[in-house]
Amino acid sequence: MDIKAPSADKIAKTMEIHGDVRVDNYYWLNDKENAEVIDYLERENDYYSKMTAHTDGFKKELFEEIKGRIKEDDASVPYKYNGYYYITRFEKGKDYPIHTRKKGSMDAEEEIMFDVNEMAKDHAYYALGGINVSPDNKLVAFGVDTVSRRKYTIHIKNLETGKISEENIPVTTGGSTWANDNKTLYYTKKDEQTLRSNQIFKHVLGTSLNNDKLIFTEEDETFNTYVYKTKSKKYIVIGSSSTLTSEYQILNADKPEGDFKMFQKRERGLEYNFSHYQDQFYLVTNMDGATNFKLMKTSENKTGKENWEEVIPHREDVLLEDIDIFKDYLVVSERKNGLNELRIIKWEDNSEYFLPFDNETYTAYTSTNLDFDTTVLRYGYNSMTTPSSVIDFDMSTKEKTVVKETEVLGGKFDKDNYESKRIWATAADGTQIPISIVYKKGIKLNGKNPFLMYAYGSYGSTIDPYFSYARLSLLDRGFVFGIAHVRGGEYLGRKWYEDGKLLKKKNTFTDFIDASKYVIDQKYTSAEHLYASGGSAGGLLMGAIVNMSPEIYNGVIASVPFVDVMTTMLDDTIPLTTGEYDEWGNPNEKESYDYMRSYSPYDNVTKTNYPNMLVTTGLHDSQVQYFEPAKWVAKLREYKTDNNQLLFHINMDAGHGGASGRFEALKEVAVDYAFLLDLEGITK
Repeated sequence: MDIKAPSADKIAKTMEIHGDVRVDNYYWLNDKENAEVIDYLERENDYYSKMTAHTDGFKKELFEEIKGRIKEDDASVPYKYNGYYYITRFEKGKDYPIHTRKKGSMDAEEEIMFDVNEMAKDHAYYALGGINVSPDNKLVAFGVDTVSRRKYTIHIKNLETGKISEENIPVTTGGSTWANDNKTLYYTKKDEQTLRSNQIFKHVLGTSLNNDKLIFTEEDETFNTYVYKTKSKKYIVIGSSSTLTSEYQILNADKPEGDFKMFQKRERGLEYNFSHYQDQFYLVTNMDGATNFKLMKTSENKTGKENWEEVIPHREDVLLEDIDIFKDYLVVSERKNGLNELRIIKWEDNSEYFLPFDNETYTAYTSTNLDFDTTVLRYGYNSMTTPSSVIDFDMSTKEKTVVKETEVLGGKFDKDNYESKRIWATAADGTQIPISIVYKKGIKLNGKNPFLMYAYGSYGSTIDPYFSYARLSLLDRGFVFGIAHVRGGEYLGRKWYEDGKLLKKKNTFTDFIDASKYVIDQKYTSAEHLYASGGSAGGLLMGAIVNMSPEIYNGVIASVPFVDVMTTMLDDTIPLTTGEYDEWGNPNEKESYDYMRSYSPYDNVTKTNYPNMLVTTGLHDSQVQYFEPAKWVAKLREYKTDNNQLLFHINMDAGHGGASGRFEALKEVAVDYAFLLDLEGITK
């Protein structure tokens, strides 16, 4: 049976700037209130269903297989905070977590704070976030989003009575911060249209929301604002940040009636954040050209940058990422040659040592460390062959206790059956591009292995090598999986990010293509068996590579892809746009416009052969609006000259992060994997 692909009507819209004229025939798809738009999306979903009907049973098998590796009745490692142990647990057959606590001891009676399964039962999408317990442990503020546009309503629950207050605060980030008086709550409002977090308010329990005091408005449209409390519990902090610049204001948490004081006024390009310890602030900052950041300190009474003193200097080969402060120790999270390092320094005598890690494809990170007066550091570890572990490390005795090692159920997993390594591809400009790969032992380098290459490559966000339950379903069927650590992330330091943004953005795309060519040259795979995957800004990467080198991929998965760069970046009413200028450039300036125009995936679709493609989106996505991939798919259908598959799957109930339930999300993974495996002729 010949199944006809949908086609969208062409209604020309002409856009002109800098003397350049663009004609967008599918601009009309941006109106989801238009019944014809919904009709088109439903026709695409119907086409997807018919084209993949032969894999429906396989999708279900994959879903059950992946789900079968996960311990359903699982629980987080308890952490202690303010006299209580907090635990998040899951029950068998249920999609959502149950948040609990126990007073004083793990032997105490369990208090259920939230059973999200009950809260979510009448909703297609449900996200609970920003759980924030008052200092006296009696109240909890929390945020709820039932649409997936990241507009949270804050509620307040009395933990003694179980009653939820009628004081509901809409259109927030979901997060909030209690002053130390247990009745004053600071929260962040979002702009209704752009969803930029732009205002900090103060609410006093028992008073009308109409009387909430506006504390701060972030007027600069390229900045977001937020509020939190320092680990020392002494200060409430209002932060403002853009891609390149940060600014903070502080207030003694005991004095919510007081006024916030400027910490260090914003200066374009100056980034800093701080932790409070005794009578000092410790700052991670790029001041004075410290590209990879350095650690400085200053008195809590003299916070201006003229008072900052150097503690750990800037290093060209080490990225200083974060610090954790304890009573007796300072823990520094660093990255050297792409690898995570945890450096432990004793306050008393400045003696130091590093935690040892023994391979090149691991991720290590400090975990939940809310207790200040302890010698125990909690950190997480996993690698591409090793499931996640949570480890308590006594910084004094150097004793290590594995408090949780994630189980892989099903009885088939043995980490010794898999191998991982880091290989290096040479980019066109001579730069060495690291690739972390994993595969089942025994593969032959004969060019016949299916290979899935993944990358993100924007915002300085680093995708570290990580373990995946789901990925085993590919590895066990002969796939090699690789993460290309392309420029645009910070894998090799801050310069790695700077060299993959703005007028150097194309390095991200060419790095990925060169990494792909390298694994073909090394006979890990071939163009007939190479696949690529990326989401959001990584979806932009997918859009760029299929325009630039479509011939080296057999299939591509583009998830919630940011592909209509020009139209989005020229529309400052769309959520997130104005804050993105420091990442992509401002197209109102001709140089940036011309450069972005030269790679924008939607604007560079041509009459050529494209790989097999699966494109996914969510109707309610607020970060990459559904209409970007919708327009792109419509244009690809018009232009492509091949008979390869082009499938578009729209989740009509979800947004940027996909489905909200933990097992519902696995169904989306099964959809992706079935697409890849079907192209390889593997259907069981």
